[in-house]
Amino acid sequence: MAVAAGLCLGMVWSISPVAAFTAPAVQVQPLVAPLAQPLNLRVPSVKAVAEVIPDAEEFSMEQTENTVQTQSPVWALLMLPLVGAVVGYFLKAMKPSRVELQPLQLQQLEYKTNDYSRFAMASVTAQKFNTDKSNAIFEEAKTLMPGGVSSPVRAFKSVGGNPIVFDRVKGPYCWDVDGNQYVDYVGSWGPAIVGHANDEVLDYLRATLEKGTSFGAPCPLENVLAKMVIDAVPSVEMVRFTNSGTEACMGMLRMVRAYTNREKVIKFEGCYHGHADGFLVQAGSGVATLGLPDSPGVPAGSTAGTLVAQYNDLASVEALLKSNDVAAVILEPVVGNSGFIPPTKEFLVGLRELTTKYGALLVFDEVMTGFRIAYGCAQSYFGVTPDVTTMGKVIGGGLPVGAYGGRKDIMSVVAPAGPMYQAGTLSGNPLAMAAGIKTLEILKRPGSYEHLDKITKKLIEGILDAGREAGHAVCGGSISGMFGFFFCEGPVNNYKDATKSDTKKFARWHRLMLEHGVYLAPSQFEAGFTSLAHTEADIDRTIAIAREVMKQ
Repeated sequence: MAVAAGLCLGMVWSISPVAAFTAPAVQVQPLVAPLAQPLNLRVPSVKAVAEVIPDAEEFSMEQTENTVQTQSPVWALLMLPLVGAVVGYFLKAMKPSRVELQPLQLQQLEYKTNDYSRFAMASVTAQKFNTDKSNAIFEEAKTLMPGGVSSPVRAFKSVGGNPIVFDRVKGPYCWDVDGNQYVDYVGSWGPAIVGHANDEVLDYLRATLEKGTSFGAPCPLENVLAKMVIDAVPSVEMVRFTNSGTEACMGMLRMVRAYTNREKVIKFEGCYHGHADGFLVQAGSGVATLGLPDSPGVPAGSTAGTLVAQYNDLASVEALLKSNDVAAVILEPVVGNSGFIPPTKEFLVGLRELTTKYGALLVFDEVMTGFRIAYGCAQSYFGVTPDVTTMGKVIGGGLPVGAYGGRKDIMSVVAPAGPMYQAGTLSGNPLAMAAGIKTLEILKRPGSYEHLDKITKKLIEGILDAGREAGHAVCGGSISGMFGFFFCEGPVNNYKDATKSDTKKFARWHRLMLEHGVYLAPSQFEAGFTSLAHTEADIDRTIAIAREVMKQ
């Protein structure tokens, strides 16, 4: 019996296929992502990474090249049972044990130096960047929509080439219609602060969607989001919801003029407050990207009351306040539409003092910075409280939204409480309110802004170091989850300084980063954004790619 059992056991051992693959799986695409690959693809994939990371102890080529072996020799049936048992025993001893496939877990690796060469992934030497489907869709789009896009900066005019057409997004990543994967630092131009398609936001949206898409009437969620905004933002005692940042700024402009009974307002060169006629004077964002001083089709009378000062220059502001009856001074507290330009310590405090002195309202356009750099917006971050605030982007959680708010006495002029008319069919719709509520709930959790600040500082410092090591003149910075840099010597304190940046060099940088799986804003004059979904591994990968690209 023992001999017979040995025969059976030996044969079972000898014919059992066992694979031993312990090296992490890596997808060779424009961006390498954690992925457990099929057996026939694992060896070449790991070899590709091993060539780029020769010193990484995590990769064992000897283990990887073990292949599936099967042995079912017929002659074994004719051998003596004892011989079968002995052979089976030795065959088993020679075979490696089964090990589960382990995906790449870069975020768990820790390095004490700033050497990111170990993270120079296969994306740097990846297959040819293919965007055939994107190109075909864009060519068709140009026959259907002006320039082929619904917003000018998306057309890649300032960086060259055709835009990427996206198919889906999730977390900090996006995928185009050709299957290329990217780490995303555009974040839908700011709203995706908790990551694309956040599961909690989606679940809340699905539950809300079951009740209807829009009521055209008051809904309870308006009250919930309004209370959250009022509790968080120092200047806001009442709020009016709109459908976009442009609408919010249009309503705000009309309101401050109605409240003060003055027509003139001061804005700053390079600051963007939407595409309303009154603000398209030396504006930033797409206007700066296209190099337009203003826009055709805007009547002279529409901008006659708009005065332009220099950002971070209090003297230019006071000169205008002295000689004009000004209703309000309006600015981005951190400029994001001329690239990333932070205020000096004295500038915001000085504006608060000057507007109070001359009887003008101080308005912070926080469409971009609102809930982006702090839960209480830029005004809580800098400790300067304006009279009125505009918001958008983040407070809609990725759905169309805008809002303006301020002191109750100012907001009381808005209809139907007051005579200043402003309305909107979809304003306060339940879907936008729901997405905003859940997004703010997530942001309010402990550690959210600390995470954004940490990873964004690491990102911009890594990019700047890469540029300097490659011999480029670069400058830049970040605040919380907002960042930017320029190809020029710093500092950049206003729009005129920003225009010194080498835009041709930026265009080449942008294209090469895109080809290696990093999606950045397609304009030198737009800020970048991180999200709660970005990990330090994403940042490390981006810095590694930036180091390679800066050398080219």
